[in-house]
Amino acid sequence: MTLPGSENCRPRRRVLPGMRSILDAHVAEPGLAVVEIAAADDATAFAIQQLLAERCATARADRTTREPGEPGVRLRFFADLRQEPDA
Repeated sequence: MTLPGSENCRPRRRVLPGMRSILDAHVAEPGLAVVEIAAADDATAFAIQQLLAERCATARADRTTREPGEPGVRLRFFADLRQEPDA
C-alpha cells in the first residue's frame, strides 16, 4: 500500500549543515531541552522563539539555517525550564 505524501519520507541527515550536534550536556538533566523550529521564513521562526523565551530561560539563536534544495528555514536554541525567563 502506498500512502499519500510518501514523497516526504526521504531519509534525513542527522545534523543540518551549519548546525552543531546535540551534546549530552544540552539535555543532561530534566528541564533542559534543545528546540528546533522548522518554519517558512525567518520572521516566523524568530516569533516562535520569542514566544518560548517569554515562558522559560533560553539561549537564543541569532540566525536561521537553510538546507539547499529544501523549503523553509530551521532555528535551533536551548531552553531551561527550571529557570525563569530573563526580564
